[in-house]
Amino acid sequence: MKSPEFWWADRGWRAALYPLLLAPAAAVYGGAAARRMARPGVRPPLPIVCVGNYVAGGAGKTPTALALAAIAQARGVPVVFLTRGYGGRLKGPVRVDTAVHDTRAVGDEALLLARSAPTIVSRDRAAAFDLLAESGARLCIMDDGFQNPSVEKALSIVVVDAAVGVGNGRVIPAGPLRAPLLEQMRRTGAVLLVGGTPGPATDPVVRAAARAGRPVLRARLEPQAGGAFAGRRVLAFAGIGRPEKFFEALAAAGAEVVETAPFPDHHAFRTGDARRLLARAEAGDLLPVTTEKDAVRLAHATEGPRAALAARSLVFGIQCVFEDPARIGRMLADAVDRWRRSG
Repeated sequence: MKSPEFWWADRGWRAALYPLLLAPAAAVYGGAAARRMARPGVRPPLPIVCVGNYVAGGAGKTPTALALAAIAQARGVPVVFLTRGYGGRLKGPVRVDTAVHDTRAVGDEALLLARSAPTIVSRDRAAAFDLLAESGARLCIMDDGFQNPSVEKALSIVVVDAAVGVGNGRVIPAGPLRAPLLEQMRRTGAVLLVGGTPGPATDPVVRAAARAGRPVLRARLEPQAGGAFAGRRVLAFAGIGRPEKFFEALAAAGAEVVETAPFPDHHAFRTGDARRLLARAEAGDLLPVTTEKDAVRLAHATEGPRAALAARSLVFGIQCVFEDPARIGRMLADAVDRWRRSG
């Protein structure tokens, strides 16, 4: 589902009128969300570092979770991922098996995470405690769930897309915030600005973090093999939170993005979608290119247009690169130490 454009607009009559009309509903929603976040969580069998965001939609949580895991693993700390498995049918708790499960079962993010470390899907996070304990890990990285109070978190790192910040700064449905910003900031361990250049879009977050005494960190998303796309004429298609961010990154890597095809976040590609994309690529002599998340949603197809699209498409992989990885490593170590002492 695509978020309303007025959430992110800073001018125009819709940007002025709609938030005003929806303010009463936003106050009710925000109050309920704040009360829910204030509930105490159950202590897990190992420290949990939560990677969340303040707003509805994508912000780069999964690449951030993978980068955090790489830092922990480089320090000799075994990691396990925990995710709700958005888009999958399995409620869990279940340990992801990439040879058995597909996106229809556990969602796209779980399969990406499972390539790097053991991954557990559980819509009820606390129900996953037994599997976490059996994993042999010393640190759990939870992809999303920042607003979920069910489990105690050792550290919450909140990812903010620096290009759009928190939009108009209002709560759903008047804006993209999942709860009032100040309420969320109180439960934030660190803010991570990803991509872009700090400016008007990020100013509200930076100011709120400064008032709350929370560190603001920086990271960027880099292509894993950007040189492979230089000079290629491509049809870029994506079903992620902000498809235009993918299109821009592909162009920045040197590709000639002739056509784009945006889809809703976590879109399940159907036969008709694949047939139309293949026809557009054929007509323009274009190379279909997509994201890792979209690729895993196509990977289960074994025949027909979806399988043909999967076979023809190249994947534009990205990775999160921290500006100061040593500082991130110290934060993880400190969070684990604090959690152990508090037990």
